[in-house]
Amino acid sequence: MKLPLVALGIAAAGALLLAIAGPAYRVGVPLPSALAVFRLGGHAGLAAGLLGLLAAGLAYRHQLRRAVAAGALAAVAGLAVFTVALVAQRRADTAPPLHDVSTDLENPPAFAAIVPLRGETDNTLERAPIMTEQQRNAYPGLQPLTLAMPAEQAYDRSLAVAQEKGWEIVTADKSAGRIEATDTTTWFGFQDDVVVRVTPWGAGARIDVRASARTGRSDSGRNARRIADFLASLEP
Repeated sequence: MKLPLVALGIAAAGALLLAIAGPAYRVGVPLPSALAVFRLGGHAGLAAGLLGLLAAGLAYRHQLRRAVAAGALAAVAGLAVFTVALVAQRRADTAPPLHDVSTDLENPPAFAAIVPLRGETDNTLERAPIMTEQQRNAYPGLQPLTLAMPAEQAYDRSLAVAQEKGWEIVTADKSAGRIEATDTTTWFGFQDDVVVRVTPWGAGARIDVRASARTGRSDSGRNARRIADFLASLEP
């Protein structure tokens, strides 16, 4: 019975399409085309999953045990590929149209050293007023972090955490309490710039973070997640 093998082949093709979408963009394929390849991989996964279920059912009726196992494997593999694509697509669809988020909406940390590194086609670093309202609605929990330690110690801790997370440090100015870095996503290689501001706050220190995607109208929420993860890592 060849149907399970066909389903397995389609599942493998879907997984391959998902895998190459990111690297294709990184080597110069336009983003819309790379995303189309990604979506095609998800569709292939769904087709493989349904075909695998059909193949397993037919094989079971004819008591073909190996074919049942192959069909079930194709169904699981195909639906796994589809799930990866579906989760990524839903995350993109439900994220607000924001590419720049900050813990301080009144006085966002400013970029300085990173500015010359951004190209003419990159997103602007100017924050339109509507972005403040959009962020308040989308990420109400994105707030500054206050640490019960001197600002100098909080700065050292912030720099260490940024380095641990693999951020490319562009500048680290302890006297100004500012860290600027770039973080690149693993799969598609999207570049996001981050600035951390550490200021004395009473007997402790306040940490503000701003992150801005270089490309894309929306960052699919990754910068809000990045900031939340960074601040959580600073907690004693």
